[in-house]
Amino acid sequence: MLTRRSAGAPARRASLLAPARRASVLAPARRAALLAAGLTLLLAAGAVPALAADPGAECPPAQPNCSVWDDDPGIPGGGGDGGDDGGNSGGGSGSGKCQWNGRTVPCYHDVLGWFNNGDGCYYKLAEPQPEAPDGQQWYTRTCNAGLGDQTSVPLDAPPPGFGTPPDPEEIARRVLATITIEAPRIKVAPRRSKGPGLVGLPVWMWGDNRPATFGPIPAKSDTDRGLTVTIRPDFDRIVWDMGDGQKVTCTGAGRAGTPYRATGPHAGKRSPTCGYDRGYQLPRRYSVWATTYWTVHWWGGGQTGQIPLTRTTGTVEIQINELQVVNR
Repeated sequence: MLTRRSAGAPARRASLLAPARRASVLAPARRAALLAAGLTLLLAAGAVPALAADPGAECPPAQPNCSVWDDDPGIPGGGGDGGDDGGNSGGGSGSGKCQWNGRTVPCYHDVLGWFNNGDGCYYKLAEPQPEAPDGQQWYTRTCNAGLGDQTSVPLDAPPPGFGTPPDPEEIARRVLATITIEAPRIKVAPRRSKGPGLVGLPVWMWGDNRPATFGPIPAKSDTDRGLTVTIRPDFDRIVWDMGDGQKVTCTGAGRAGTPYRATGPHAGKRSPTCGYDRGYQLPRRYSVWATTYWTVHWWGGGQTGQIPLTRTTGTVEIQINELQVVNR
Protein backbone atom coordinates (compact mmCIF):
# COMPACT_ATOMS: atom_id res chain seq x y z
CA MET A 1 0.00 0.00 0.00
CA LEU A 2 1.30 3.41 -0.89
CA THR A 3 0.16 6.51 0.93
CA ARG A 4 0.41 10.23 0.39
CA ARG A 5 0.93 13.10 2.77
CA SER A 6 -0.36 16.61 2.35
CA ALA A 7 1.90 19.12 0.58
CA GLY A 8 4.07 21.25 2.79
CA ALA A 9 4.05 18.92 5.82
CA PRO A 10 7.13 17.02 6.95
CA ALA A 11 7.25 13.45 5.68
CA ARG A 12 5.73 11.06 8.21
CA ARG A 13 8.06 8.24 8.97
CA ALA A 14 7.22 4.62 8.37
CA SER A 15 6.28 2.53 11.40
CA LEU A 16 9.42 1.20 13.08
CA LEU A 17 10.24 -2.41 13.79
CA ALA A 18 10.80 -3.49 17.37
CA PRO A 19 14.54 -3.62 18.21
CA ALA A 20 16.12 -7.03 17.95
CA ARG A 21 17.58 -8.74 21.02
CA ARG A 22 21.05 -7.38 21.83
CA ALA A 23 24.07 -9.52 20.98
CA SER A 24 26.61 -10.67 23.50
CA VAL A 25 29.28 -8.07 24.22
CA LEU A 26 32.62 -8.69 22.48
CA ALA A 27 35.97 -7.00 22.76
CA PRO A 28 35.86 -3.69 20.84
CA ALA A 29 38.54 -4.67 18.32
CA ARG A 30 36.95 -8.02 17.52
CA ARG A 31 33.47 -6.46 17.26
CA ALA A 32 34.67 -3.72 14.88
CA ALA A 33 36.32 -6.30 12.65
CA LEU A 34 33.17 -8.42 12.57
CA LEU A 35 31.01 -5.38 11.75
CA ALA A 36 33.23 -4.29 8.86
CA ALA A 37 33.33 -7.80 7.45
CA GLY A 38 29.58 -8.10 7.87
CA LEU A 39 28.90 -4.95 5.86
CA THR A 40 31.00 -6.13 2.93
CA LEU A 41 29.42 -9.59 2.90
CA LEU A 42 25.87 -8.31 3.23
CA LEU A 43 26.16 -5.68 0.53
CA ALA A 44 28.13 -7.82 -1.89
CA ALA A 45 26.37 -11.15 -1.67
CA GLY A 46 23.08 -10.61 0.13
CA ALA A 47 24.08 -13.24 2.69
CA VAL A 48 21.33 -12.25 5.11
CA PRO A 49 17.80 -12.09 3.68
CA ALA A 50 15.92 -8.84 4.15
CA LEU A 51 12.99 -8.79 6.52
CA ALA A 52 9.52 -8.54 5.05
CA ALA A 53 8.66 -4.88 4.58
CA ASP A 54 5.57 -2.88 5.18
CA PRO A 55 5.90 0.13 2.84
CA GLY A 56 4.15 2.55 5.15
CA ALA A 57 6.17 5.67 4.37
CA GLU A 58 4.36 8.62 2.91
CA CYS A 59 5.47 10.52 -0.17
CA PRO A 60 7.04 14.00 -0.05
CA PRO A 61 5.29 17.23 -1.12
CA ALA A 62 3.73 17.28 -4.60
CA GLN A 63 4.47 13.55 -5.03
CA PRO A 64 1.20 11.72 -5.81
CA ASN A 65 2.61 8.22 -5.44
CA CYS A 66 5.97 6.62 -4.88
CA SER A 67 7.58 3.31 -4.11
CA VAL A 68 9.42 3.25 -0.82
CA TRP A 69 11.97 0.51 -1.45
CA ASP A 70 15.52 1.80 -1.62
CA ASP A 71 16.35 -0.26 -4.72
CA ASP A 72 13.24 1.03 -6.51
CA PRO A 73 13.08 4.67 -5.46
CA GLY A 74 10.01 6.79 -5.98
CA ILE A 75 9.83 9.28 -8.79
CA PRO A 76 10.81 12.64 -7.31
CA GLY A 77 8.22 15.29 -6.67
CA GLY A 78 8.44 18.90 -7.77
CA GLY A 79 7.74 21.18 -4.86
CA GLY A 80 9.90 24.03 -3.72
CA ASP A 81 9.97 27.72 -4.44
CA GLY A 82 10.55 29.47 -7.71
CA GLY A 83 10.35 28.30 -11.29
CA ASP A 84 6.63 27.61 -11.15
CA ASP A 85 5.22 31.09 -11.43
CA GLY A 86 7.41 32.74 -14.04
CA GLY A 87 4.72 33.29 -16.64
CA ASN A 88 1.61 35.45 -16.64
CA SER A 89 -1.90 34.50 -17.66
CA GLY A 90 -3.62 35.85 -20.71
CA GLY A 91 -0.53 36.11 -22.89
CA GLY A 92 0.78 39.11 -20.98
CA SER A 93 4.09 39.97 -19.47
CA GLY A 94 5.38 42.63 -17.15
CA SER A 95 6.06 43.17 -13.50
CA GLY A 96 3.27 41.03 -12.06
CA LYS A 97 2.93 43.63 -9.27
CA CYS A 98 -0.34 45.16 -10.48
CA GLN A 99 -3.57 44.08 -8.75
CA TRP A 100 -7.28 44.34 -9.35
CA ASN A 101 -10.07 42.99 -7.14
CA GLY A 102 -7.59 41.09 -5.03
CA ARG A 103 -5.80 39.29 -7.85
CA THR A 104 -2.45 39.93 -9.48
CA VAL A 105 -2.50 40.95 -13.15
CA PRO A 106 0.36 41.69 -15.56
CA CYS A 107 1.31 45.36 -15.63
CA TYR A 108 1.87 45.08 -19.36
CA HIS A 109 -0.04 43.02 -21.90
CA ASP A 110 1.24 42.47 -25.41
CA VAL A 111 -2.18 43.22 -26.91
CA LEU A 112 -3.92 45.45 -24.37
CA GLY A 113 -1.04 47.71 -23.34
CA TRP A 114 -0.28 49.08 -19.85
CA PHE A 115 -2.40 48.59 -16.74
CA ASN A 116 -3.70 51.47 -14.60
CA ASN A 117 -4.08 50.41 -10.97
CA GLY A 118 -6.37 53.38 -10.37
CA ASP A 119 -9.27 52.25 -12.56
CA GLY A 120 -8.40 48.64 -13.43
CA CYS A 121 -8.12 49.35 -17.16
CA TYR A 122 -5.48 48.66 -19.78
CA TYR A 123 -4.50 51.50 -22.13
CA LYS A 124 -2.86 51.38 -25.53
CA LEU A 125 -2.39 54.14 -28.10
CA ALA A 126 -4.98 53.75 -30.86
CA GLU A 127 -3.53 52.74 -34.22
CA PRO A 128 -4.16 54.37 -36.58
CA GLN A 129 -4.54 57.55 -34.51
CA PRO A 130 -7.84 59.36 -35.36
CA GLU A 131 -8.02 63.14 -35.32
CA ALA A 132 -8.13 64.27 -31.68
CA PRO A 133 -8.76 67.55 -29.86
CA ASP A 134 -5.72 69.77 -29.45
CA GLY A 135 -3.19 68.36 -27.01
CA GLN A 136 -4.91 64.98 -26.73
CA GLN A 137 -4.38 61.47 -28.09
CA TRP A 138 -6.78 58.58 -28.54
CA TYR A 139 -6.26 55.47 -26.39
CA THR A 140 -7.88 52.07 -26.61
CA ARG A 141 -9.14 51.28 -23.11
CA THR A 142 -9.99 47.80 -21.86
CA CYS A 143 -11.37 47.76 -18.32
CA ASN A 144 -12.05 45.10 -15.66
CA ALA A 145 -8.40 44.03 -15.85
CA GLY A 146 -8.73 43.24 -19.53
CA LEU A 147 -12.02 41.34 -19.34
CA GLY A 148 -14.33 44.22 -20.19
CA ASP A 149 -15.34 45.89 -23.46
CA GLN A 150 -12.91 48.06 -25.38
CA THR A 151 -13.61 51.75 -25.86
CA SER A 152 -11.66 54.67 -27.37
CA VAL A 153 -11.00 57.67 -25.14
CA PRO A 154 -9.10 60.96 -25.72
CA LEU A 155 -6.61 61.84 -22.97
CA ASP A 156 -4.44 64.89 -22.32
CA ALA A 157 -1.60 62.76 -20.99
CA PRO A 158 -0.76 59.06 -20.68
CA PRO A 159 -2.60 57.38 -17.78
CA PRO A 160 -0.70 56.24 -14.68
CA GLY A 161 1.45 53.19 -15.36
CA PHE A 162 1.60 53.81 -19.11
CA GLY A 163 5.05 53.15 -20.55
CA THR A 164 6.37 51.61 -17.33
CA PRO A 165 9.44 49.52 -18.15
CA PRO A 166 9.29 45.78 -17.50
CA ASP A 167 10.31 44.41 -14.11
CA PRO A 168 13.61 42.50 -14.50
CA GLU A 169 12.75 40.02 -11.74
CA GLU A 170 9.54 39.07 -13.51
CA ILE A 171 11.48 38.49 -16.71
CA ALA A 172 13.90 36.36 -14.70
CA ARG A 173 11.04 34.25 -13.33
CA ARG A 174 9.62 33.85 -16.82
CA VAL A 175 12.99 32.58 -18.07
CA LEU A 176 13.27 30.26 -15.06
CA ALA A 177 9.92 28.71 -15.95
CA THR A 178 11.48 27.48 -19.21
CA ILE A 179 14.35 25.65 -17.47
CA THR A 180 14.00 22.07 -16.21
CA ILE A 181 15.19 21.60 -12.63
CA GLU A 182 14.24 18.27 -11.08
CA ALA A 183 14.74 16.30 -7.88
CA PRO A 184 17.04 13.33 -8.36
CA ARG A 185 16.00 9.72 -8.07
CA ILE A 186 17.76 8.61 -4.91
CA LYS A 187 19.31 5.36 -3.78
CA VAL A 188 20.98 4.14 -0.62
CA ALA A 189 23.21 1.22 0.39
CA PRO A 190 22.66 -1.17 2.03
CA ARG A 191 19.77 -2.01 -0.29
CA ARG A 192 16.75 -4.22 0.19
CA SER A 193 17.71 -6.44 -2.73
CA LYS A 194 21.08 -7.16 -1.10
CA GLY A 195 19.94 -7.52 2.50
CA PRO A 196 19.69 -5.26 5.56
CA GLY A 197 22.46 -3.15 7.00
CA LEU A 198 23.91 -3.34 10.48
CA VAL A 199 23.87 -1.00 13.44
CA GLY A 200 26.80 1.42 13.51
CA LEU A 201 27.99 0.82 9.96
CA PRO A 202 28.17 3.61 7.35
CA VAL A 203 25.38 4.20 4.87
CA TRP A 204 25.92 5.42 1.29
CA MET A 205 23.53 7.85 -0.42
CA TRP A 206 23.48 9.04 -4.02
CA GLY A 207 21.21 10.34 -6.78
CA ASP A 208 21.12 10.25 -10.56
CA ASN A 209 23.67 12.84 -11.59
CA ARG A 210 22.29 14.98 -14.43
CA PRO A 211 22.42 18.73 -15.15
CA ALA A 212 18.71 18.97 -14.29
CA THR A 213 19.28 17.38 -10.87
CA PHE A 214 22.71 18.57 -9.71
CA GLY A 215 23.82 21.07 -12.36
CA PRO A 216 25.61 22.71 -13.96
CA ILE A 217 22.91 24.56 -15.89
CA PRO A 218 24.11 27.25 -18.31
CA ALA A 219 22.91 30.84 -18.09
CA LYS A 220 19.90 31.82 -20.16
CA SER A 221 18.57 35.24 -21.24
CA ASP A 222 15.38 36.84 -22.52
CA THR A 223 14.54 40.34 -23.76
CA ASP A 224 11.28 42.20 -23.16
CA ARG A 225 10.73 45.69 -24.58
CA GLY A 226 14.44 46.29 -24.91
CA LEU A 227 15.37 44.99 -21.43
CA THR A 228 17.56 41.88 -21.41
CA VAL A 229 17.71 39.76 -18.26
CA THR A 230 20.03 36.80 -17.73
CA ILE A 231 19.60 34.04 -15.13
CA ARG A 232 21.97 31.33 -13.90
CA PRO A 233 20.69 28.52 -11.64
CA ASP A 234 23.41 27.38 -9.22
CA PHE A 235 23.12 24.18 -7.19
CA ASP A 236 23.82 24.78 -3.48
CA ARG A 237 23.41 21.53 -1.55
CA ILE A 238 21.41 18.38 -0.97
CA VAL A 239 20.14 17.68 2.54
CA TRP A 240 19.30 14.07 3.37
CA ASP A 241 16.74 13.29 6.07
CA MET A 242 17.86 9.93 7.42
CA GLY A 243 14.61 9.13 9.23
CA ASP A 244 16.16 8.98 12.71
CA GLY A 245 16.18 12.70 13.41
CA GLN A 246 19.57 13.21 11.75
CA LYS A 247 20.30 15.16 8.56
CA VAL A 248 23.30 14.90 6.26
CA THR A 249 24.31 17.74 3.94
CA CYS A 250 26.41 17.08 0.83
CA THR A 251 27.93 19.86 -1.26
CA GLY A 252 30.66 20.51 -3.77
CA ALA A 253 31.93 17.95 -6.24
CA GLY A 254 30.54 15.07 -4.17
CA ARG A 255 27.01 16.41 -3.93
CA ALA A 256 25.52 13.68 -6.13
CA GLY A 257 27.15 10.96 -4.03
CA THR A 258 28.95 7.84 -5.21
CA PRO A 259 27.03 4.71 -6.30
CA TYR A 260 27.96 1.75 -4.12
CA ARG A 261 29.86 -1.08 -5.81
CA ALA A 262 30.40 -4.32 -3.88
CA THR A 263 33.69 -4.84 -5.72
CA GLY A 264 34.80 -1.21 -5.54
CA PRO A 265 37.81 0.09 -3.60
CA HIS A 266 35.58 1.56 -0.88
CA ALA A 267 33.36 -1.49 -0.37
CA GLY A 268 32.58 -1.92 3.32
CA LYS A 269 33.95 1.55 4.09
CA ARG A 270 32.57 5.08 4.27
CA SER A 271 31.32 6.74 1.10
CA PRO A 272 34.08 8.95 -0.32
CA THR A 273 31.59 11.70 -1.22
CA CYS A 274 28.18 11.55 0.50
CA GLY A 275 27.27 9.18 3.30
CA TYR A 276 25.87 8.74 6.78
CA ASP A 277 29.21 7.79 8.32
CA ARG A 278 28.10 7.16 11.91
CA GLY A 279 25.35 4.85 10.73
CA TYR A 280 22.13 4.03 12.54
CA GLN A 281 22.22 3.31 16.25
CA LEU A 282 19.08 1.16 16.53
CA PRO A 283 17.90 -1.85 14.51
CA ARG A 284 14.78 -0.59 12.73
CA ARG A 285 13.38 0.26 9.34
CA TYR A 286 14.01 3.91 8.38
CA SER A 287 12.54 6.15 5.67
CA VAL A 288 15.05 8.31 3.82
CA TRP A 289 14.41 11.29 1.54
CA ALA A 290 16.24 14.43 0.47
CA THR A 291 15.79 18.05 -0.58
CA THR A 292 17.98 19.86 -3.11
CA TYR A 293 18.57 23.59 -2.78
CA TRP A 294 19.31 25.97 -5.66
CA THR A 295 19.95 29.71 -5.93
CA VAL A 296 18.90 31.35 -9.19
CA HIS A 297 20.98 34.48 -9.79
CA TRP A 298 19.59 37.08 -12.19
CA TRP A 299 20.83 40.39 -13.54
CA GLY A 300 19.62 42.99 -16.04
CA GLY A 301 18.53 46.59 -16.32
CA GLY A 302 21.12 47.63 -13.77
CA GLN A 303 19.60 45.34 -11.13
CA THR A 304 20.52 41.97 -9.67
CA GLY A 305 18.72 39.50 -7.47
CA GLN A 306 18.30 35.91 -6.33
CA ILE A 307 15.44 33.43 -6.45
CA PRO A 308 15.64 30.47 -4.01
CA LEU A 309 14.40 27.13 -5.29
CA THR A 310 14.05 23.65 -3.80
CA ARG A 311 13.12 20.21 -5.07
CA THR A 312 12.04 17.23 -2.93
CA THR A 313 12.85 13.62 -3.77
CA GLY A 314 10.79 10.49 -3.38
CA THR A 315 11.09 8.36 -0.23
CA VAL A 316 13.13 5.17 0.09
CA GLU A 317 13.50 2.69 2.93
CA ILE A 318 16.47 1.04 4.57
CA GLN A 319 16.40 -1.89 7.01
CA ILE A 320 18.97 -1.95 9.81
CA ASN A 321 19.55 -5.08 11.92
CA GLU A 322 21.68 -5.79 15.00
CA LEU A 323 24.67 -8.03 14.32
CA GLN A 324 23.99 -11.33 16.12
CA VAL A 325 27.10 -12.99 17.53
CA VAL A 326 27.15 -16.23 19.47
CA ASN A 327 29.92 -16.79 22.06
CA ARG A 328 31.36 -20.25 22.10
